This record gives sequence, structure tokens and C-alpha cells, in this order.
Amino acid sequence: MRSDDTIFAIASGHGRAAVCLIRISGRESRKILERMTGGVPEPRRAVVRTLRDPATGDPLDQALVLWMPGPGSFTGEDQAELHIHGGLATRAAVMRALSSIENCRAAEAGEFTRRAFLNGRMDLSQVEGLADIIDAETEAQRRQAMLQLGGRLGNAAEEWRESILQVLALLEASLDFSDEGDVPEDLETDILQMIDRVQGEIGRALANRSGERLREGLTVVLAGPPNAGKSTLLNALAQRDVAIVSPIAGTTRDVLEVHCDLGGLPVIIVDTAGLRESTDLIEQEGVSRARARAQDADLVLWLVPPEGEVSAPPPARRLVRVGTKADVSGVRSDCDLMIAAATGEGLPELIARLEAEAASLMGQGDAVITRERHRKALDGAQECMIRARDMLASRGPLELAAEEARLAARAIGEITGRVDVEDVLDRLFSSFCIGK
Repeated sequence: MRSDDTIFAIASGHGRAAVCLIRISGRESRKILERMTGGVPEPRRAVVRTLRDPATGDPLDQALVLWMPGPGSFTGEDQAELHIHGGLATRAAVMRALSSIENCRAAEAGEFTRRAFLNGRMDLSQVEGLADIIDAETEAQRRQAMLQLGGRLGNAAEEWRESILQVLALLEASLDFSDEGDVPEDLETDILQMIDRVQGEIGRALANRSGERLREGLTVVLAGPPNAGKSTLLNALAQRDVAIVSPIAGTTRDVLEVHCDLGGLPVIIVDTAGLRESTDLIEQEGVSRARARAQDADLVLWLVPPEGEVSAPPPARRLVRVGTKADVSGVRSDCDLMIAAATGEGLPELIARLEAEAASLMGQGDAVITRERHRKALDGAQECMIRARDMLASRGPLELAAEEARLAARAIGEITGRVDVEDVLDRLFSSFCIGK
């Protein structure tokens, strides 16, 4: 993959359509438009042109053409867009014509966004936000992804990084230029206050896990003894036949998952094997997986059938007892809800309860962290700042405190992809009149 090549790709859906969008980016974009359309339109003004094969001059299509010179384009490079008719033969002909041009090739997966990042048009967190927008299945996921694309995490991370770099600059100044008159006498107190402030902000971000739950989906496990109605309930919630329903105990052996949209929030409903003692090795494995999924789930619906002995529910973070087959057993005082999945009785109340639980666990969509990568980076930065503060408070070596601050800044820089030690020098020389 050569970064100096001009790349092109279909940016709309595949298959026959009314319109097909072909995006072109790179230094040859202007020449390509000149060769294929006879000229270049005004920037960001759509015009209709006849596309011609640059090799033969044969007409290919009537297209809507846009020209977007860099650096004010998505990739930061010169860009062009060809809005052609969406017939398969038409798009194939245009793609062949583009491929025949020297230093022009088909783009690899994600290469337009990669160039946008490398050219400073987006940071890594915004790139992830763009990916999340494409993958969003619910309204809440879309809103969160838009915040990420808009720079919510990137801006916060950059503010934290700026504060830590300021701490580092002050430490470096204290080490190397303590005899200069511009270095404040109460420098250590100022540094400790700055560390406490940034630690508090990062700590509040780390305490909120709703962003990861919202992006990945809330996991709700259906658990209970055999024939408690788990598979019937799964099919009812999914509104289609996902699991096999049978009066034979132990039919479900493995874990089945269904992704649902409940009140605009993503929920993963998990059907599991009935919990009981068994000599069947396959069923034993199914029971073991069921217990593991219940233990890791955000919420467990413990299904209580009207007949037979019911074992104790497995350990769970949050558990709701649901009595099943209400049309047979009637209301039970030992259950939070009663349902009859086969007839639909009690399902609206159960869905409302699930929506309320999901909204409670996911919060109000105000999370900054949405991926495990972000959490690991901030955890690492927090640990470094704790060590730096401890060294300062105990009058330890300033060199080690400065190194911890440097590592903290680097860890936060990994979130956005901005890792540059030269920033320390910028702050050092702008904050103090050193070398005057």
C-alpha cells in the first residue's frame, strides 16, 4: 500500500441502484477529472459532465461531478466524487477506466479514513466513532457514536493530556532551571493541585461504564431449570423462531444469542441450558456455560416454572425472578413478574422492566469512554499520575516523577493517536523565559 497513490472506491452500496457514488482521493485527482470530464468544476459545486474513458475517449456515463481540493476535504487530500448511474455495467466500466490510469488504484478497506487520520483530519477516537456510526443498530448507539465522531472523547483526552504536559513542563523546569527567576517558589504545590484535578476528572470518566455497555449491548441471560420456558421466551422476545422449543428436558445444550432493540437501547438476550445435575457430558458442558454466562451477565432473568423443584439461582450481578406459564400457575408471590410467553401474557410488563433496567444500567448516554482500549489507556495514565504524586508528596526524586508524568501523557495520547514528546519542549519554553 503506497500512501502517495491516488485511490478510488465505491462509497455507496453494492448491487443495482439508481445512483452509485465513486470517491477519488490523492494528488492525481485533479488530472483524473480533467482527463475524464474535460475540466475541473468550481470547488464543492456539483455539475453534470459526460465521463469518458481516458484511454479511448469513449463516453461512459452522464455523471454528477464534485471537486474538493485539499486540505479541506475528508481525507485532507485533493478529492473528487463521481455520482454515476448505478447499473452494474456502468459502474464496472468507470472502475475499469480509473484502474487504467497510472498511479491510480482501488482503495483498501478503511484507507480513506486512514488518510484522514494521517493528515490530521480526525483523531483515533473520532475514527472509532465513525466506525460506531456505521455499526449502530439502535438510536442510543447512534447518538453516542455521533458524540464520539464530534470529538467528545478526543477533546476530553486532549485537555487531560495538556494538563499532564503542563505538569511535566513544570517538573522539567524545576529540575533543569531552578536557578532562573521565572520558576515559582511554590511550584510543588501547584503541581500537586494540577495532578489532583486531572486525576479527579479521569477518575469520574473511568467510574462510568455505561458507554461500553451501550456500544456492546446489555447482556440479559435467561436462566432456570429445564422446561422453565427459556427458549419460548427467547422466541417471543425475538418475535421469530430462534430456539427449538420442546417438552423434552435438556433440549437446549449451547448458548443462543439474539440482539434486540428495547426502547432504543441495544440488548443481547441469551438463552442457556437448563440448570440441573446431569450425567450427560454434553449437557454438563451446557450447564457449565450457562452458569458462566449468568455470572458475567449484566442482568439475569431467573425463570421459575410452576411445577417441579427449583434450584437456587446462580450468582449474578442483578437478578429478576420471573414466574413462567402464568396461564397455568397463576400469580406467585415469590416472583417479581409473571408471564406466559406462549400466549403473550405479561410480556409487555416484562419488556417494560427490561427497558427500565437497561436505561438504569446504561445511564443517560453521558459516558466519555466507549471502548476497552480507552479504559486501559486511562487506567495506565491514572496509575502513572498516582506514582508521580506520591513521589512529590514524599519528596522523592523529581526525575522519576517527571518520567511518570511523561508516561501518563503518552498513555492518554494513545487514545487520540497524538504521542509527541516535542510538546513538552513547547510548553517548557513558552511557560518560562529560559535562555533570555
